[in-house]
Amino acid sequence: MKRLRLYRQVASLLMVLWLAVGSASAQSATSGQRDVLREITDVVGLKPRFELRATTEVQNAAAVVYGGKRYLLYNPQFVGAVNRAGRTDWAGISILAHEMGHHLNGHTLKPGGSNPTDELEADEFSGFVLRKMGASLAQAQAAMAIVSDDEASPTHPGRSTRLTSIGEGWQRANQQIVASTRVPAPSATPAVLANRATAPVRTVATSSSPVSILGKITFRDNPNIPYYLTNRLNVVKIDPEERTAQVVGRIALSESINYPYVLVDGQQRRLYISKTGGIFDNSGRQVAMLSDPS
Repeated sequence: MKRLRLYRQVASLLMVLWLAVGSASAQSATSGQRDVLREITDVVGLKPRFELRATTEVQNAAAVVYGGKRYLLYNPQFVGAVNRAGRTDWAGISILAHEMGHHLNGHTLKPGGSNPTDELEADEFSGFVLRKMGASLAQAQAAMAIVSDDEASPTHPGRSTRLTSIGEGWQRANQQIVASTRVPAPSATPAVLANRATAPVRTVATSSSPVSILGKITFRDNPNIPYYLTNRLNVVKIDPEERTAQVVGRIALSESINYPYVLVDGQQRRLYISKTGGIFDNSGRQVAMLSDPS
């Protein structure tokens, strides 16, 4: 590969100089740009704990750690040229996914520069991520088909080997997606917590202040059992006959743009709530709906 990544020591040094002097050529990604980092981390279930920086101080792209913080550096002219040559924006996204793969696989925490094993792991990660994001195999391989060298070097594998690794990651993600459509989804009903509180359906009385009902959650695999969201962000299961309410989970804010809330049950299993109230499992399948309680 024609140095898709600079040696990490060199990139780290550039990062130090760049941050120290505030190079005018460095620029943060603007708020109007597509939030690719968040899209990538969303599909692998992680929070975007990276900072993306566009700068002409690097020739192409690099993953570096500086001051305990992880950065993804990229040259916008390089990424633009790759997108044009590959005739797809997936080319540039695959480059960023490759660099993120270095961070997530711990490559940037090890001494030394680039090596073939690390590069192939990052290539496989990029293929996996791009399939999860909706790219075809050709789109996932577009950048590497253009910028990698035919023959291997001491630091980077040859083109055919790298394309194979990307394909393996893409196929692994594709198998997961296909399997999820064939096998019936397991129950997404949250686990019931031990504590109970006597409550009417609309308002749960407490010794301190009343707890009101904000929304109703209906699970597709068990639509006849009512669950409600309280103003304390607890999810409770109502038993109309016994007039009891069991706390089965809690709603919390997330850092995802598409799924701003997450429902966590007593076993720390998570479901993701979209802006429109749809509730989805980790495979992206809608399992429930949050609606007005009336």
